Amino acid sequence: MDKRLERILPRVQKPARYVGGEYNAVKKDPAHVDTRIAFCFPDTYEIGMSNLGMRILYGVMNNMEGVWCQRVFAPWGDMEEKMRAQNLPLWALESQEPVKDFDMIAFTIGYEMAYSNILNMLNLAGVPLRSKDRQGLKNIVFAGGVCAFNPEPLADFIDFFSLGEGEDITVEILQLYDRAKAEGWSKDVFLHEVAKIPGVYVPSFYRHEYNADGTLAAIVPLEGAPETVTKRIIEDLDNAYFPTKMIVPSTEIVHDRANLEVFRGCIRGCRFCQAGFSCRPVRKKSPEVLYRQAVETLRASGNNEITISSLSTSDYRGLKELTDKLIPYCTENKVSLSVPSLRADNFSRDLMERLQAGGRKSSLTFAPEAGTQRLRDVINKNLTEDEILTTCANAFSGGWNNVKLYFMLGLPTETDEDVLGIAELVYKVILTWKEHAVNKKRGLRVHVATAYFVPKPHTPFQWEQQITPQEYLRRCHLLKSHFYSKSIEYDYHAPDLSRLEAVFARGDRRLGAVIEEAVKNGARLDGWDEYFDYAKWQDAFRKCGVDGDFYTVRGYGEDELLPWDTIDVGVAVGVADGVRVGSTVGVGVFSSSVRVSADSAQYPYLPLSSMYAQPPFHFSTFTCVPLPMVPRYLLDALALA
Repeated sequence: MDKRLERILPRVQKPARYVGGEYNAVKKDPAHVDTRIAFCFPDTYEIGMSNLGMRILYGVMNNMEGVWCQRVFAPWGDMEEKMRAQNLPLWALESQEPVKDFDMIAFTIGYEMAYSNILNMLNLAGVPLRSKDRQGLKNIVFAGGVCAFNPEPLADFIDFFSLGEGEDITVEILQLYDRAKAEGWSKDVFLHEVAKIPGVYVPSFYRHEYNADGTLAAIVPLEGAPETVTKRIIEDLDNAYFPTKMIVPSTEIVHDRANLEVFRGCIRGCRFCQAGFSCRPVRKKSPEVLYRQAVETLRASGNNEITISSLSTSDYRGLKELTDKLIPYCTENKVSLSVPSLRADNFSRDLMERLQAGGRKSSLTFAPEAGTQRLRDVINKNLTEDEILTTCANAFSGGWNNVKLYFMLGLPTETDEDVLGIAELVYKVILTWKEHAVNKKRGLRVHVATAYFVPKPHTPFQWEQQITPQEYLRRCHLLKSHFYSKSIEYDYHAPDLSRLEAVFARGDRRLGAVIEEAVKNGARLDGWDEYFDYAKWQDAFRKCGVDGDFYTVRGYGEDELLPWDTIDVGVAVGVADGVRVGSTVGVGVFSSSVRVSADSAQYPYLPLSSMYAQPPFHFSTFTCVPLPMVPRYLLDALALA
């Protein structure tokens, strides 16, 4: 260990964040390592060690012969201050060696507010920020994650992006890199070759041209680059790599438990949800495989809690079979089993009672997202008020007295009536508790939280405007003024952070200079209230001559070229022209039984199956997939209709 680090550690919070040496961490003999990857998570140890995707890719890379993947996390403010004072560069946990000495530097990006952390970590490592300033095969920087589906704000800094699920594509990238090193390629040759791997996007191979009004005029592929890059998916999850030998963290982390991923994708069609569209299609694991992975993970890690999770866990058809297998094992081994991501329309009181048998009832969390049925139809939430209240009644009669309800403010077409509809719904929940609670002495707690709607790429709302922060706060205060009961706790997101998130979510390459300027001014750890300083970002926008409102309160034109139009996530625009709500499309793969209100007519949607399938297209689950976003793998079926 570096002597400078030894001197620093006693004087910072949670020194265990920075030393490594955890149980199950991978150690390799440097003499047998050809390629070293610094796998960077642009947030703190507690956040990164809770990320299942990072755990998966860490295992995938370290299973490769001659490859050593090591973890790197963003230091907390007190640690960074001392690192800079001691001229101590950023290091990797497994070997304690500086990041600048690694062959490749990989970032996983799940949140737009981590962009400043990426640049700050490169700066702390002593690695040039801009791709053009990094020469040779040393310090090749690549990135993946959901934010890579609009890579443009980071285009100046990242050599290439890996789009979609990384289990296979990461192996192909590293195999190519090994060949490049062995044959002495230049960086330019390597980038040309890596761009040929399906799912790899190299931003320097595309020129962006702008109109006088600031909108995109053209995206021009250069040097033979493809016009679009399609994300990668793993079709067979049962046989895909899963890290049953997870690293046991050396300090408390946010989600300090084993994590069991039951499926990927989502059968729902919520129009605001980026994950719901970018993670399609739906693929599931079998209960038998999941049970084996759960047991192996618990035995290898010693965790006393395991959670069954996915985007919408209760939609997993094998949930009862899986829990029937796991509950006896967990009970015998004193392991807590939890099932988050429940939906109000398929809540199982029986399951929850079995999971919490003999223990204190925890709070239940549901996300109606909107307070009125009209607005829930607009966003395609497919959830009625009756379903919400029936679920609450079942929970209250089963002994629950705490419920959390999450909503968004600023959704397209939202009115004050919709805002007050949230309050009306909450009071109906309270009345439901009074009618059905079995133990009223404990009282009721209803926690209500509202988020600021952010339009995201590759969703049906990607063209919609974001309301101004002032208007958002007005709606928050309007809602708060109608909460009179002491049973209600109300929180709302600070608008500045969500506005900045929207800027980067729908931003283009001109934002690179803004991010760099803000980091120069000290912006970092923007996802944390302790460090987020909106004034630094405002100053950066002013200095760079960029108007943030251009990306937020401005609605994008339907025919406007979008910065992320080079990225194909498997949904297409306008492929079902003329098909309207309630219509029937041929070949027996579609359903016409759709709930819709007249007010949502401006967002017509086509009833399509969202289950993953190959020809001859055998489907059993149907949902509403919004137009103009239609799963690409169903286009052949549409053509046959």
